[in-house]
Amino acid sequence: MTKALVVYVTTSSRKEADKIAQALVDEKLAACVTIVPEVFSRYRWKEHVENSEELLLIVKTFSRQYKKLEQRIQALHSYSVPEILAVPVVSGNASYLAWMKNSLK
Repeated sequence: MTKALVVYVTTSSRKEADKIAQALVDEKLAACVTIVPEVFSRYRWKEHVENSEELLLIVKTFSRQYKKLEQRIQALHSYSVPEILAVPVVSGNASYLAWMKNSLK
């Protein structure tokens, strides 16, 4: 298993997605952030079922950056409870993982 993580974050708008993605890359908290437009979420919030059109950020980082990355997302995010879910990368392209590591030095 690697120390790489893929972190999923949903946002309410393109402007918010761009702001978060730019900050994470600029501050070397993420090697890459992919913005997936137009995802549809259905969830329970305050005893009601909600439906939202959102954007999905797929953030590539390492476990050593995670705590600061989470704090930065929370500071920039408009949601009171933003989705921030980290998934460990079990295996990956060695060249890509090396590029990630180099990008976050």
